[in-house]
Amino acid sequence: MFVHTGIGGKLMKSLLLRFLRDESGATAIEYGLIACGIALALIAIMNKLGLTLVGIFTSLTNLLGPS
Repeated sequence: MFVHTGIGGKLMKSLLLRFLRDESGATAIEYGLIACGIALALIAIMNKLGLTLVGIFTSLTNLLGPS
């Protein structure tokens, strides 16, 4: 193992510790995950709604008969 306790080693250690404690990007990731969840829910709802509308229009077409 390489052990370096000089100025460069202390600087790297402080930079690494500061990087590990930094949570500034966590909020953006959380908002991204929330937006992704909402988008997936909307896709599922629109898919179900689309299938329902197809069924309604098919029933109306069959009810009216050929023109």
